[in-house]
Amino acid sequence: MIRTSPLPWQSDDWRKILKSAIRDGAELLRRLDIERGDILAPGEFSVLVPRTLLQRMEHGNPEDPLLRQVLGITDELVNPPEFVVDPLSERTQSPLPGLLHKYHGRVLLTLTGACPVHCRYCFRRHFSYPTHLHEVQRQALAYVARDESISEVILSGGDPLMLSDAQLAAVLEGIARIDHVRRVRIHTRFPIAIPQRVTKELTEMLARREQKPVVVIHANHPNELDGDVALALDALHQAGCQLLNQSVLLAGVNEEPDVLVELSERLFDLHVLPYYLHLLDRVHGAAHFDVPESRAAQIHAELKRRLPGYLVPRLVRECPGGDAKTELPASRV
Repeated sequence: MIRTSPLPWQSDDWRKILKSAIRDGAELLRRLDIERGDILAPGEFSVLVPRTLLQRMEHGNPEDPLLRQVLGITDELVNPPEFVVDPLSERTQSPLPGLLHKYHGRVLLTLTGACPVHCRYCFRRHFSYPTHLHEVQRQALAYVARDESISEVILSGGDPLMLSDAQLAAVLEGIARIDHVRRVRIHTRFPIAIPQRVTKELTEMLARREQKPVVVIHANHPNELDGDVALALDALHQAGCQLLNQSVLLAGVNEEPDVLVELSERLFDLHVLPYYLHLLDRVHGAAHFDVPESRAAQIHAELKRRLPGYLVPRLVRECPGGDAKTELPASRV
């Protein structure tokens, strides 16, 4: 039996934190003692910031890297023509509602459109999500069962940990009954945004599973990794989950090598292996986060110089219709 760590929060604390999340940019700035006149009025993609993330932002700093990721500003209204609502052409790669089949051997289930935080660079901020979870799950698992080339199922969204433990267990059990599926991945921002979602009940459910999930978290800056995040990640590690991190390279957030070096070092201290450093997906509303590819290559070269190879995330761009993510050629880094 894998030992799981005691956690200092209750099983329903995460729901209370999510319910009390800040949903207005002006309120967010008030709580941080910041004045700026470029915030967006509430719209289709609203501000959503849990107080657990707010606590890690620097009061009085309008350029705080965590704040920049979640505050809607008028820069979102400036959209070059290459910034589109479906930058990865996912609508053309969805044979069923809630299922994406982009790469050989892998499918992705988008079980929910809800997230614990609204990241302003989200490439699915304009995505149409399924609404009938049970039917989506049934059809998607039937699709996977028919295709013996599929060896990995990725749970994404939105955020799959928005599901209850019982709902998530049902999905995992359905996948486990398909013999040719060897791995399950859970992509989640919860351990960073609201670490209290990693409960005793969740980790015990994962620890009991013969097929331990790979949990891919999403941290972009070392300031996101506080003590509660460390407890949550340790609990997932002790439950037998392999932990990976994906970051997005974002102007004004983490485009300095010092920041990314510290992020990789800190992640490894917390049992997480740096996995991907994504170039920005060119989604409508996110052009102000874009880092030129030439600059990204310079940054990555500095990471390779300063870090051991296993701590250097792969620098990639996802291209619509590609067979896999596109890694920057070695000659450019």
